[in-house]
Amino acid sequence: MPDVIRLILDDHETFRSQFAKLEALRGDPRAAAELWKGLSAHLEIHASAEEEHFYPALLQHVKDSEDETKDAIGDHDEIRDGIRRAAAAEVGIDEWWAGIQDAREANDHHLAEEERDDIPDFLRAASVELRQELGAKFSGFEDEHPGGRGLSGEDKDPDEYIAEHS
Repeated sequence: MPDVIRLILDDHETFRSQFAKLEALRGDPRAAAELWKGLSAHLEIHASAEEEHFYPALLQHVKDSEDETKDAIGDHDEIRDGIRRAAAAEVGIDEWWAGIQDAREANDHHLAEEERDDIPDFLRAASVELRQELGAKFSGFEDEHPGGRGLSGEDKDPDEYIAEHS
């Protein structure tokens, strides 16, 4: 059974790698667009899977995790803002790259906070069995939404999210 933490961290490494590859493709808008299509979908799938499975478990098992969760949901919204900004622009122009940069900066910020705060807190509080159960759900969620199908990409209000999942 996969551990949800391992799956999350594997995605983080993939995101870092894909953003670096994307930067190297600045001179090839066609290849950059193809890479961005997959990366932006993966970002949404990952954020939605965390919102569906990881953050509700964090709220349930880690005392006083509301602020961390609220911040993470806000970060996901900022990543989505960058994705939408890029989607609204013509591929390869400065505005398209600016949207990608917005998403990258929001993602980098989110990964750092999640790795520094949320994941260590959850590792201290959650059993291996729980992490594996969540890992199976996390993997299943990704399998159910190939390419981001069925996901709205809409922002979530952090306060409403906390109220719903606490």
